[in-house]
Amino acid sequence: METKGVKLLKGDPKKAILKLSTPMILAMFVQTMYNLVDGIWVAGLGPKSLAAIGVFFPIFMIIISLASGLGVGASSVIARKIGEKDKKLVDSAAINSIVLSVFFGVISSIFFLIFIGKILKIIGASEEILTLTLEYAYVIIFSTTLLFFNNVVNGILRGEGDAKKAMYAITIGSILNIFLDPLFIYTFNFGIKGAAYATVFSIFISTVLIIYWLFIKRNTYVSLYVRGFKINFKIMKEVLKVGIPSSIAQISMSIAMFVLNIFAVRSGGDFGVAVFTSAWRIINFGTVPLLGIATAVTSVTGASYGQKNGEKLEIAHIFAIKFGLIISIFVMLSIMIFAPVIAKIFTYSSEGSKIYVELVEALRILSFFLPGVPFGMLTSAMFQGIGQGIKSMIVSVNRTIIMQVLFSYLYIFILNIGLKGVWWGIVTGNATSAVITFFWGRSTVKKLKKIFLK
Repeated sequence: METKGVKLLKGDPKKAILKLSTPMILAMFVQTMYNLVDGIWVAGLGPKSLAAIGVFFPIFMIIISLASGLGVGASSVIARKIGEKDKKLVDSAAINSIVLSVFFGVISSIFFLIFIGKILKIIGASEEILTLTLEYAYVIIFSTTLLFFNNVVNGILRGEGDAKKAMYAITIGSILNIFLDPLFIYTFNFGIKGAAYATVFSIFISTVLIIYWLFIKRNTYVSLYVRGFKINFKIMKEVLKVGIPSSIAQISMSIAMFVLNIFAVRSGGDFGVAVFTSAWRIINFGTVPLLGIATAVTSVTGASYGQKNGEKLEIAHIFAIKFGLIISIFVMLSIMIFAPVIAKIFTYSSEGSKIYVELVEALRILSFFLPGVPFGMLTSAMFQGIGQGIKSMIVSVNRTIIMQVLFSYLYIFILNIGLKGVWWGIVTGNATSAVITFFWGRSTVKKLKKIFLK
């Protein structure tokens, strides 16, 4: 029996984009707030604990990227099979995606448990920071399989158009984490390990909720039965064909930020990186609605592709970009107008006031980054939806590692315009990539329309 979500995916693409985006935007906002509050609670333990989490952060982002990439792959394949009206393959895609999540989760856990100490020493953490980092890291690493499983089952819900359940799972987990942090860190006196326990327990509760929907209540379109399960290597290959490039694309963003941080230090010293970190945090917050829209685009375009309906695919792609552009322009104007107020939040201390003027300028320049994002991000999400994960990866790598880094290098080291070169490099690189990506996306959709009409 078709659920409301499946009917939505098969219906009007504009309505589907709007209805599926809204819950995910709310979920992403709550998750972003949790990340902010988590840092505030840990900060109460002192700068060394904050530094310890900062040292582990790049490794944690790699784990998250791998897990969420697999979730995107599952979502894409399920949406396409729904469009093809093949219920058996929908169910097969779901259960095989779960098997992949457990497999990669276990492999990742073993790898990081063996090498985490050596990796952290290479990063250059002091013995004291290293000890604190390992306390936190081991708790997270032991739960890596749970993290992979959680991302994939959430991707299954998104793939069948059930954004509300996906939102409930993410939101409940994030809110729970906010309240568990002080309990585990201070009340139970677990210290830095408490932050890790809170994160893991929140993911566990979120996962239990999804397991209840999928395996016990069974009020989803996907039907999951362990009995009679067969490994389908073709389906697994389809999931990985989108999932692995998606993971690499997310990792490329972290690599680009690492390089741009170096550029900020070279051109502006410690104050330069402080300005960059603060300004980029706000700009990233401004992209949260687009991340929510992107999850909807993957599902809706995937279903359209499965239906072999080029017209719906094109409508979904263009409408999503228009919707995202309206939001981006609004956020851009808000940041430009309120930049002095926003900057005050990060510069209220006597030491922080030294970067106030530079931060206001950075926010105003970097706000021009936002209108270009929908063209690239939502086209990339469309590529994921239609199963062309390599194109999606190329788009992200081109935007982050190539264009943004290239233009920033040009402005800073060739044109010698100083710290502002980082801001303008990010804006110019993103705009250039957005134009290339958008026309590549349009060309791909037009070719598919011709193929579907044959």
